[in-house]
Amino acid sequence: MKKGKRILAMIGAVILVGLYVATLVSAILATPATDDFFKASLLATLLVPLLIYVYMLIYRLIFGGDSKK
Repeated sequence: MKKGKRILAMIGAVILVGLYVATLVSAILATPATDDFFKASLLATLLVPLLIYVYMLIYRLIFGGDSKK
């Protein structure tokens, strides 16, 4: 499970960094979609870690928790 947590954390970090970069580039270029990118970035900042936590919780419930093998 520890390796799975690290993988999920890395995926979440990559997704968040990608969203922040897209928002920054959009703000620099001043496109009409800048507001939407910013809102998506804020929403993802809250939802991505929450979803990762929920996935880990469900995994723990289904497969019986952290078993140290």
